[in-house]
Amino acid sequence: MNLVVLTETIIKMIVEDTEAVSVREYETTEENLIHLEVMVSQNDLGRVIGKDGKTIRSIRTVVQASSTLNDGRRVKIDVDSY
Repeated sequence: MNLVVLTETIIKMIVEDTEAVSVREYETTEENLIHLEVMVSQNDLGRVIGKDGKTIRSIRTVVQASSTLNDGRRVKIDVDSY
């Protein structure tokens, strides 16, 4: 499964403003790393990160598990707001 689509689908289930969700994959210098950047509205930032970062850690775990099943690359997810 495409990790960008998977991440975007999970994030859109959590936020209120689904139109503001954007997930992009960036090139990295590390061969074994996928870097994803998630952009959400300022109002949804806390919802995506969760208390003590528990929600975003859970999202990272699911996306990493999917990556491990497909190509075994590590995944880094950054979250920011517009």
